[in-house]
Amino acid sequence: MKRHCKKRLKSTKAHRAKKYCEEILCAGFGGQGIMFMGKLLAQAGLLSGKYVTWMPSYGAEVRGGTAYSMAKISNREIADPVVTNPDILIAMNKPSLLKYEGKVKEDGILISNRSLIDNCPKRKGIGLVNIPMTEIASKLGDTRGANMVAIGALIKRSKILSMKNVILALEYILKNKKDLFLLNKKALEAGYKGQL
Repeated sequence: MKRHCKKRLKSTKAHRAKKYCEEILCAGFGGQGIMFMGKLLAQAGLLSGKYVTWMPSYGAEVRGGTAYSMAKISNREIADPVVTNPDILIAMNKPSLLKYEGKVKEDGILISNRSLIDNCPKRKGIGLVNIPMTEIASKLGDTRGANMVAIGALIKRSKILSMKNVILALEYILKNKKDLFLLNKKALEAGYKGQL
């Protein structure tokens, strides 16, 4: 099943190379670092010389509730920060997958957390990446790093940002928190390497 998901991803590469704006939706439970994911993507986009927007969902941010964060990264000015049909969806849990999978654009990318989602999503016409984010983060010492595993997978699969700029953004956001930075950096790198 993992090979099947990986194979479908290859068909999106040529189309994605021509895009000038990537719309990203990160979704999961409150407490999974969903807001942080969007903020990190936006900061890395700025460091890459792109136009960015970031729109967190503060209303449902409470631990255990549903939360989402929207980010846009573009070569041109962005008129509207709202992401309705994302190019990239990161689904950190099953409720988020069920809610947003159908909204991903044709030729988009869906990155899902196999640790909390029973099996590979069934959606056709999009690239699928299904990795055990929570399990990988747990092996690194903290399950809260699952969000960074997801961002690492996004960096490798979408090519919209470089690992260098994401790490610089992470260092900027977590300045004066060296231990937390190093833990998150390891999780990013593990997600980039993947276990596909």
